Amino acid sequence: MRRKSIASERQDERMVATLSWPHLIALGVGAIVGTGILTLIGVGADRAGPAVLISFAIAGAICACAALAYAELATMLPAAGSAYSYSYMVLGEAIAWVVGWSLILEYSLVVSAVAVGWSGYASTLLVGMGFPVALTQGPELGGIVNLPAVFIIAVVAGLLMLGTRESARVNSVLVLLKMITLAGFVAVALPYFDSANLEPFMPFGFGKSMGPDGVERGVMAAAAIIFFAFYGFDAISTAAEEVKRPERDLAIGIVGSMLICTFVYVLVAAAAVGALPFTRFADSPEPLALILRELGQPGVARIIAIAAVIALPTVILAFLYGQSRIFLVMARDGFLPSGLARLSGRGTPVRITVVTAVLVAILAGVLPIGEIAALANAGTLIAFIAVGTCLVVMRYRAPEMHRPFRAPLGLWVGAATVAGCLYLFMSLPAKTQLWCLFWNTAGIVLYAAYGHRRSRLQGA
Repeated sequence: MRRKSIASERQDERMVATLSWPHLIALGVGAIVGTGILTLIGVGADRAGPAVLISFAIAGAICACAALAYAELATMLPAAGSAYSYSYMVLGEAIAWVVGWSLILEYSLVVSAVAVGWSGYASTLLVGMGFPVALTQGPELGGIVNLPAVFIIAVVAGLLMLGTRESARVNSVLVLLKMITLAGFVAVALPYFDSANLEPFMPFGFGKSMGPDGVERGVMAAAAIIFFAFYGFDAISTAAEEVKRPERDLAIGIVGSMLICTFVYVLVAAAAVGALPFTRFADSPEPLALILRELGQPGVARIIAIAAVIALPTVILAFLYGQSRIFLVMARDGFLPSGLARLSGRGTPVRITVVTAVLVAILAGVLPIGEIAALANAGTLIAFIAVGTCLVVMRYRAPEMHRPFRAPLGLWVGAATVAGCLYLFMSLPAKTQLWCLFWNTAGIVLYAAYGHRRSRLQGA
């Protein structure tokens, strides 16, 4: 239960501070608005029908509480390790290890899932030009390897290794393109809105139930999956070391990106489920483009697909960025080889970025998106529960500590984050829960056998 001090966090070799709040909002929006609305709206509709709108609202409300908790902790304890670092400073090393282990699960699988989602759009274009179908799908879908997914991870990793400022500039341009694309979808689809498409509104009920095809359905089952569509703001907190004014800009980036994305999601989801019966686009790898084709707008659908191919990598960039920073801090703490924590001449963690990219590329090449998203959510929920707990503990342990951003109703926000995330975790598919239990059991065994002896705090 030994805890790391803020002072020790600041003694390490520091990355160059080049980011301000506009970069952070772009990073947050780039991470949040992506696969969740461009691809997972089909997965959510398959599980909840038109009531996927409620699923979005529930997941968004829980994420709003988590975002407030992150904003307070990120400005109090500005560390690159995000929830892992907060847990290490507040709850102790063993819990921090579990949180870090869960973040590895979250970020690695998110990057993989988004790469698979990007490939769903890119493959439509590539196959039309004669590209082999077997090289656009993993083994479970009858292919050999999802080569486009591997390719886009390699491209984004290369961009990150060029430098943080350069990556942020490219990301801002792509985020703007993404928002214009979604506005175009709403402008075309909304005139086709038909209330009859919302009936029956809740065909599978509210709670989680097993369907005859073996898929768990219901509003909460969908919320537990499309929760994936809302998180991403936590990637902003991993940038703390590279922000010029973290005490101000981190809160603006986290809260601002959540507000923007919630508004966008409501518009896009309403336009999608109102324009077409959900059964016609449920579980499609490219639901928005499919909806437009069904509405007799193949030209616009092609533009949407092309724009998604161009803009969706912003999500990969944000999460691959966040994962590399978490790995960096864990290497500094002794839990990973210390050589991985070395920075390049540009002040970026090139070695850890390469290792992360190789890991997620392997996952993206062979796994289907539904399985990836569900398991990524499990890791995220554990991290969010830890952050909510840290907020409550710090309000009691250090009530007078300076808080550049103070979450309103802090104790209630922390409690709501913990309770909401626990409920969403229980709503995940049983197989996902078992895989998460297996992953964390392996992590605890690894900590007991290796991690606690490697810790930089050992003997301190």
